[in-house]
Amino acid sequence: MSVETDVRRWAAPARRRAALRIVAVGAPLVLAAVAGAWRLAGPGAAMLAGLALAALIGWTAMRRARRHDRAWLVAALDAARGDLEDSSDLLFAEPEALGPLQRLQRDRLRRRLGAAPPPDLADAWPWRAIALAVALGLAIAAAALLWPAPREKTPLAPAREGGAAAPGIPHLTGQRLTVVPPAYTGLPPRALDTLDARVPEGSRLAWRLRFDPAPAGAAIVSPGGGSLSLRTEDGEWRAGRMADRAFLYRVVPQGGRGTPPLHRIDVIADQPPRIRVIEPARTLTMIAPGQRAWRLGFAVTDDYGVAATARLRIVLAQGEGENVAFRERTITLTGAGGGRDRRFAASLDLRAAGFTEAGDMVAQLIVADTRGHVVRGPSLILRRPPAALGESGLEASVRRQMPAYFRSQRQIIIDAEALLAARPRPAPAAFLARSDTIGADQRLLRLRYGQFMGEETGGGATNAMPTNDAEEGAEPAHQPGDGHDHEGEMPTPPKFGDMGDVTAEYGHTHDESEAATLLDPGTRATLRQALDAMWQSELALRQGDPRRALPHAYRALRFIKQVQQATRIFLARTGTQLPPVDEGRRLTGKRDGIGRPPLPALAARPQDAVAAAAWRALGEGEAPDLGRLSGWLAANTARVPDPLALTAAIDAVRRQPDCDACRQRLRGVLWSALARPAPTVTRRPEGGAMGRRYRAALR
Repeated sequence: MSVETDVRRWAAPARRRAALRIVAVGAPLVLAAVAGAWRLAGPGAAMLAGLALAALIGWTAMRRARRHDRAWLVAALDAARGDLEDSSDLLFAEPEALGPLQRLQRDRLRRRLGAAPPPDLADAWPWRAIALAVALGLAIAAAALLWPAPREKTPLAPAREGGAAAPGIPHLTGQRLTVVPPAYTGLPPRALDTLDARVPEGSRLAWRLRFDPAPAGAAIVSPGGGSLSLRTEDGEWRAGRMADRAFLYRVVPQGGRGTPPLHRIDVIADQPPRIRVIEPARTLTMIAPGQRAWRLGFAVTDDYGVAATARLRIVLAQGEGENVAFRERTITLTGAGGGRDRRFAASLDLRAAGFTEAGDMVAQLIVADTRGHVVRGPSLILRRPPAALGESGLEASVRRQMPAYFRSQRQIIIDAEALLAARPRPAPAAFLARSDTIGADQRLLRLRYGQFMGEETGGGATNAMPTNDAEEGAEPAHQPGDGHDHEGEMPTPPKFGDMGDVTAEYGHTHDESEAATLLDPGTRATLRQALDAMWQSELALRQGDPRRALPHAYRALRFIKQVQQATRIFLARTGTQLPPVDEGRRLTGKRDGIGRPPLPALAARPQDAVAAAAWRALGEGEAPDLGRLSGWLAANTARVPDPLALTAAIDAVRRQPDCDACRQRLRGVLWSALARPAPTVTRRPEGGAMGRRYRAALR
């Protein structure tokens, strides 16, 4: 066996391992490269890339295997077996070139190698590098396979400009409008076959056009001024702009014939979010006994999308009078639901929030949409009223009483009749109690009307009088008291010459200058009769005889109606002196100088005269003055409902003066733009021959 044979036999495992290491690391990368080339350039490119990379990996593996030669083998044996005494080179030397001692050493090494198993001289497997290469290759291959294939360029749609094409004259043959909505809408891009579109505000517009024959230049021109130049690319003319407002435009090639039609781009403005309160049902909520939490719920909608989070502003106001302390904090809420309709809910712990005393807790939701419009919702109030004053021992001095309401005279009559018609008849004690209650109501009503006569009621006078019987009892009555009971009053010592003190000593005044002088003497007499009838009705009711009280109650009601229908009152002097009456002009029948002179009639100024003249001309088949009409539109753009539609209609008539459909469309748009005439009085129908004879008889 030759020396080279021994070297190949000992180094063969290591050479195979080295080559396989290169293949194991490179094969996944070759797979990833083939997948990427197939996605980008097709199967042919993928095959060429695979063959080239495989050849490269094979050549690298062969180079790495050839490194395991005789020198590597000797060094590897010496490093692996210490009992070879660094004499491994003797095992692969030619026998003729060795001396006696060298042959003896070689034989000794061979016996040692035969006694022990041969060592594994191959390098270890690079498992970490192999795993990384496999993961990277699979990820790249999966991404390349799942990545959407590059779309073929969308072909252009046929142009719809109208008009006959002339040889050698550039005209539009293909068109495509691509709309890229802004990110806040979440809408995908879309390609349109037409040049008219409704797009969200802030969209990016891209035009692709083709002309035949190709012009020297082209532009997108707006009627109001301004143009956008088109650039040529791959046989197409392209341009782009941002749609921040609505506009009209036309595509104009250089050297073209005629005026191309107008196209319209409408912009849809983004609307702010809308907040609806779900819980609580009312804006102001009184805290319930034992309530520990306050639940809030909101529904927020938007045309494109609501932000995923919102802020809840909470203001706590506690204290009384000038010692009110305010605390404000904000918490973040996460919404539930889709992008355009989200629900926000919160449950506020009242004790944790410090809402333990009397005061208000105000909550307000602050939310934004995907574009950044911030909206504040309605303020919701949770109110904790002050604690009962009885607990502090001050109930008798500061207790608030609900106002007592009294009944009307008609209701007193109804109650008395219902008491008489009750079946079975109540017991005498119950009958007397109910009759006495009705008599008390009659007394309160009598004292109420007595205030207008200047009578004292012990509770102060009221300056308002019921206007009809249905409103009687609509105002609170004061504490009941006898207007003529003056027992216990301490008279004031009289003073000489003081008429007021004399009156206070020998009598008292029942008339008040602010109340008693409102009625004329006749009305005061009628009211006095009503009070007398009420007194008789009250007397019978208190004695338990409602049947005897009813006639007096009816008579009081009739007098009250007469008083309410009185139209003559006297007004108290307010400090101004009325001018003296000119006796010389009284009862003369002359009206000169009494009133203001009539205003002169103004000449009728027709509104929108230019637009009205154009409207009439279109209806009569005449040619309207489009120049003046365009000037009128420029001056009245703010109040015209759709100025772009009117501009397009004017342009269509200007391009085709003989087009009846264009003229009718312009006339219709003008009619919607004209100001409406002021409403006037409509004449009654004459009534025919009979009506004419009737008017003649009246004359």
